[in-house]
Amino acid sequence: MRPLSQLRLITFDVTDTLLQFKTSPGQQYGEIGALYGISCDKKVLGHNFKTHFRKMSQEHPNFGRHTGLGWEKWWHTVVKDSFKESDVNCDNEKLDQVATHLIDMYSGSGVWQVAHGAYGLLSFLRSKGVSLGVVSNYDPRLKNILINTRLRHYFQFVLISYHVGFEKPDPKIFLEAMSSAKLENLEPEECLHIGDQKSLDYDGARNCGWHAVLVNDKEKYPDIDKEHIFKSLFDIHKHFIKTSGESLSSHTV
Repeated sequence: MRPLSQLRLITFDVTDTLLQFKTSPGQQYGEIGALYGISCDKKVLGHNFKTHFRKMSQEHPNFGRHTGLGWEKWWHTVVKDSFKESDVNCDNEKLDQVATHLIDMYSGSGVWQVAHGAYGLLSFLRSKGVSLGVVSNYDPRLKNILINTRLRHYFQFVLISYHVGFEKPDPKIFLEAMSSAKLENLEPEECLHIGDQKSLDYDGARNCGWHAVLVNDKEKYPDIDKEHIFKSLFDIHKHFIKTSGESLSSHTV
């Protein structure tokens, strides 16, 4: 990874990078379903959620923007189909109520937790004069989520795939990030993207000539330089401090 002194722009993914779920979607969906009298196996529900999220992402990319479905109907479909495939015998009206409840809930801060080391890393990078941005495949709720979790003020810009019209790993979203940074004569090799998914974040950024690192403590990537993989944002912060020649004791990480 390029030294921090040679980086002018650093962008972040959000889900499982800056923010993590307090509880799994299966658990959370099951708890809200129970409030409406719907009972089902939470592990089965979690599996079905992943299945229908992938299915909808293929059939209606970018949360339904490209097919005209729209993000709210997109999420209603994911929620309802996840419950239906979990052997739930329930009418559509009640499932719509559950979906609306969940969509509102995931707009706030209650279901999210800020990743370990995020505040410290972002404060450190800001103090060094690095421009910061968000590049995320998400729907329009993201800006409010970042505000509610006290992250929004760290970033010069927030690029949401639903708004800009293309998703990672499309090179256009990384080019849009460079434009949004408004830095004169910014070059790709002066940019770094931090995310948790190899194909979307790491490969997407590097295919545009950017530097990239992965935050992932669950999977192994034998084809990626081990120096490009960190267990947490906390570890990235420590790396930047060490490689800048500063003392760890002089920083709160």
